[in-house]
Amino acid sequence: MRLSVSGTYSSGKTLTVLALSHLTGLPRTVARTMREILPEAVPGKPLAECTWPEFLQLVMRRHVERAVHERLLGDGFVSDGSSLQEWTYGTLRVSEGVNPTATAHLAEGEAVPRTPETDFFEQVMIQYGVAFKQHVARTYDCFVHLRDELPIVADGHRPMNARFRRRCDELLLRTLDELGVPYHVVGGPVEQRLERITELFDLPRLIPTAEAVRRARADYDRQDLRLETERIRPDRPTEKSSYHTRGVR
Repeated sequence: MRLSVSGTYSSGKTLTVLALSHLTGLPRTVARTMREILPEAVPGKPLAECTWPEFLQLVMRRHVERAVHERLLGDGFVSDGSSLQEWTYGTLRVSEGVNPTATAHLAEGEAVPRTPETDFFEQVMIQYGVAFKQHVARTYDCFVHLRDELPIVADGHRPMNARFRRRCDELLLRTLDELGVPYHVVGGPVEQRLERITELFDLPRLIPTAEAVRRARADYDRQDLRLETERIRPDRPTEKSSYHTRGVR
């Protein structure tokens, strides 16, 4: 089974996927996060300061890494999101702006002013969408979509607001309907999510659910959660001693 766990910002995808992998033995795809990609792709910049061309580079990098890891794992894996995530976030930035945090004041139905640059960006995202949707339809057997029900994590990394997150969630579900890929909407605490997912797909439970969640939280805590501008660039290893890390995955 090739299963994708879908959902918008702060929906709990990563923890759910980590725990599901421990619980069932399904391998999980391992692709770098935007945090990890940024220091080499756009050195010295946080995501909120990226330009339209830089954001396109990040979307392309993320899609390629996802596709490579999915291919390596073959016919059985669980994926933390899909390429629809980056496409959705990019598509809605046309109306919300490249930094949605800065446009949180917009009223419902309002959009940022259009410019030739945003018009071009929109056309590129449309074409990315053609390729990404085809990839998703061919790659996954089913989706589990996590409800947009958890508080937004204000960690300084995610440039978003409540309206942007809601619109992303709505677009993800509309796109799954458009593609005709089977999906199930799941909510509740992570333990409840795991119980429901294993029931839906008749997946094995190799260890107790509580132990799977404990291991997943330990994995999550080992992630490097520093801001992008605090990370070490691969071509500057001598700076390693100047940073304080929480542990690198």
